[in-house]
Amino acid sequence: MTTKTTWPLVRVLRDRDAGLYLSGVVVSGFGTSALWLASGVWVKDLTGSDGLAALCMLAMWLPTLAGPLLGDLADRGRRRPLLIGVNLLLGALLLALVRVDAPGDLWLLYAVLFVYGTAGVVHDAAESALMATAVEPSLLGDFNGLRTTATEGMKLLAPLAGAGLYAAHGGAGVALLDAATFVLAAGLYVALRVREDKPAPPTGSRRRRTAEGVRHLWAHPVLRPLVLAGGATMLCAGLNGSMVYAVVDGLGHSPAYTGVLYAVQGAGSVAVGLLSGPALRHLGARRFAASGIALLALAVALRAVPSDPVALVCSAAIGMGLPAVLIAALTSVQRETPGALLGRATATAHTLVFTPNVIGLAAGAALVELVDHRLVLVTVGVALLATTAALCAPPAGAEAVPHR
Repeated sequence: MTTKTTWPLVRVLRDRDAGLYLSGVVVSGFGTSALWLASGVWVKDLTGSDGLAALCMLAMWLPTLAGPLLGDLADRGRRRPLLIGVNLLLGALLLALVRVDAPGDLWLLYAVLFVYGTAGVVHDAAESALMATAVEPSLLGDFNGLRTTATEGMKLLAPLAGAGLYAAHGGAGVALLDAATFVLAAGLYVALRVREDKPAPPTGSRRRRTAEGVRHLWAHPVLRPLVLAGGATMLCAGLNGSMVYAVVDGLGHSPAYTGVLYAVQGAGSVAVGLLSGPALRHLGARRFAASGIALLALAVALRAVPSDPVALVCSAAIGMGLPAVLIAALTSVQRETPGALLGRATATAHTLVFTPNVIGLAAGAALVELVDHRLVLVTVGVALLATTAALCAPPAGAEAVPHR
């Protein structure tokens, strides 16, 4: 544990503020993952409609489109009090879901999920900006990798716990659990010792301030290709995700086998989170992202092979390859963006990276009924290789842009 490759990881784990923050990620991520599963099952049980159940995910994802606008809230004041307030707000808001017990109450569930998603955009922007202040720039890659490990680890455990709690106590029980996790996360943020300077009063119109985050990402020679590659990768990931049931059907298994594939994929993401810091230091952000996308391309294309061992290996490879570009892009945004602009830049980057995933899921849902899924998977693999090629030859001096 004293080698050069592991020592920075240990330094992050020993840092008090980083440890508290990662604990908050585990706690709130557990509640969010449990609610993500339970909300759809809840609606399905009340209405019997798959379409209405799918609207739960739409309600939570839709606010991401307003990321550049919502990110301005994270730059207007100190981020730590904002995070505490957002967590307490969500904890109180979720209590309203105990009243949902009939189809006529679903408007309340959708409204809460929409506010949940909106607050999540502000929360993610504020916490990214706060941690960029609290963690040494050289350790941000290790920190973001650990964050990925914590998040993906919760995705492996929380859905099972949420399903069990839902079976025992219904959707209201899961909502109360999620509310408790947000209150606990708020307490962890209270314990942080991060010192923040009071930001200067905002100048210019709201529209102009919002546009500053977009302009910064677009003009920056390091950030623009990483964010664009992230968006292209997530578009392809959405298409790939839509094919999973067709892949399972081709293997001759029941739909429940998707749970096995997702668990293996999650394990791959947990592993790559631990390796991200050393990989970023040795390869640089662009080459680390390109390596991950290349691995993802190979794994997606090989899913066309109807073989259980191949499918399991590909799921693990997808779990390892996909987070690479996300970690590289987020870490670079934190390193290369002035603190006063970091909330807007982070929220804008999230919008540009994650919105294509929703588009890919919708497009894939239509394509899987019209085209052989194997053709789609191979085509997506080729598209990902093209994205890799665009990152393999960075412009001269791109990596030499001084950090903030």
